[in-house]
Amino acid sequence: MRRCAHLRDLGIVRYAPALEWQCRLHAQRVAGEIPDTLLLLEHPPVITLGKAFHPEHLRYATEFYAQQGIELYPTDRGGDVTCHNLGQLVGYPIFDVAQHGRDLHKFLRDLEEALIRALAEFGIAAHREAGYTGVWVNNAKIAAIGIKVTKWVSMHGFALNVNNDLRLFATIVPCGIADRPVTSMQQVLGYTVPMEQVKRSVAKAFEEVFQLQFVPVAAPLASDCVDRYNCL
Repeated sequence: MRRCAHLRDLGIVRYAPALEWQCRLHAQRVAGEIPDTLLLLEHPPVITLGKAFHPEHLRYATEFYAQQGIELYPTDRGGDVTCHNLGQLVGYPIFDVAQHGRDLHKFLRDLEEALIRALAEFGIAAHREAGYTGVWVNNAKIAAIGIKVTKWVSMHGFALNVNNDLRLFATIVPCGIADRPVTSMQQVLGYTVPMEQVKRSVAKAFEEVFQLQFVPVAAPLASDCVDRYNCL
């Protein structure tokens, strides 16, 4: 039997209010007030700095990013530095990991598996790379993954490059990996990929891998996403 879960499509949301919304849902999931919830969204240009961030992995001074209108945002997810921009599908699973094996390594592999299955629907043969977290096509990374788990409930998640401008990645050392390029679905396929179709494929793959049945839930009003950092 598949468990009921919520699917929320937030559209385009800045990083800070989306993080605040994650925190609220995380607290509700810990309290058992909501089921597993997957947030799907896009972020305007932002570079996030994970717990393993190394300052030298920013290729330019912080003033450069401010001049370009690119936000730098320290966060508490795992991993190093990555970036988000429009055309990239970001997914934040607020899941009770205890219900999915109580194994963080398995949970990460399951996230990868869901994205690999979703990409296969577009004829893209994606795979894992030994020693790395994320999803790859040939030698290039197409999806980054970084999570945080508190009280066995996850937050943060994945960033799948769909149609986004990859030049932003040239301003950082993505995930601290200097010798591997990044790619996107658009770059692999040679055409612009409908984002709504990608969302459907990702949701379907998450249902299969995590044995869930998604129920769409309305996105929060803008006033509900307070632009502040108040995480657990």
